[in-house]
Amino acid sequence: MKRNKRERQQLLVETIKETPFITDEELAEKFSVSVQTIRLDRLELSIPELRERIKNVAKKSLEDEVKALPIEEVIGEIIDMELDHSAISIFEVQQEHVFTRNGIARGHHLFAQANSLAVAVINDELALTAKANIHFTRSVNLGERIIAKAKVSHIDSITGRTTVEVNSYVNTELVFKGEFDMYRAKK
Repeated sequence: MKRNKRERQQLLVETIKETPFITDEELAEKFSVSVQTIRLDRLELSIPELRERIKNVAKKSLEDEVKALPIEEVIGEIIDMELDHSAISIFEVQQEHVFTRNGIARGHHLFAQANSLAVAVINDELALTAKANIHFTRSVNLGERIIAKAKVSHIDSITGRTTVEVNSYVNTELVFKGEFDMYRAKK
């Protein structure tokens, strides 16, 4: 359905507010316009590009400070964090992350995103992976965006071990799942 510019821009604002991680390409398809039209609309409305929106959401969401490792050592961008409870990160698969012959992401990048998120969610100065049980459910391709969601499922105050479950998705499709047994200095 063709909309006039004003209607389209109003819907654009609402859509980005509801889904801040939607790409310009997805917006163009949704509104049946060109990517360039979406970019011009965003510019006119002072809506930042996807990368900036991700950073803005991350700054607002990260009330707790990552303690177990420097934030720049986390693979992917953390967009939500509640220490000892849950965390979310986003990782964009780029050329340097894939096999050149087929454009499929190397598995260690998916593992690194999940493992670093499992470390980051621990509310302690020291967190190390003691054991990991992982499963890749489908290959991930160049240009896809992986959303990893970590959830602390158990904290043992006697042994200092924490179990963190991490599920990674492309859109709504599960591509990786892991259970990480984490050693921590206390708790």
